[in-house]
Amino acid sequence: MPPKSAAKPDAKPEAATKLPDRVIKKYPNRRLYDTHTSTYITLAEIKQLVMQHEVFAVVDAKTSENLTRSILLQIILEEEANGSPMFTVPVLSNIIRFYGHAMQGLMGGYIEKNIQTLMDLQVPLVPNVLGTTVFTQMQEQMQKQTEQFLGTFGIKR
Repeated sequence: MPPKSAAKPDAKPEAATKLPDRVIKKYPNRRLYDTHTSTYITLAEIKQLVMQHEVFAVVDAKTSENLTRSILLQIILEEEANGSPMFTVPVLSNIIRFYGHAMQGLMGGYIEKNIQTLMDLQVPLVPNVLGTTVFTQMQEQMQKQTEQFLGTFGIKR
């Protein structure tokens, strides 16, 4: 998280934004309390909320700072450490290179748009006439688009 002085002057603090009805409070002892169910929950249960498309926010119980992004990143980190990682070292290195770059905002929007497109399609993974799946074709198309996008900045895979 950038220091307060590095924040954009026109950016609203996350704590000041309207929270969803479901709020999870994070206490100094790192325990997570779901105010919706009045129970303590784990990161695995927060992952389940995400999988069920539940809208929620995680806030610091003391300061009301919005911690949702850091909790979601923590879940991603755990998922990457267990099993088969989604991100390769070169992909993570390229993502890091965009931080502080003039194109940082564009890159975030680009990744978000492509993931949303993937989620919107929700096509069944059935073979087509050529023996490949629609998913495979879409994955190849996204890979080509990403290579073209990164190539404009001199970044090669």
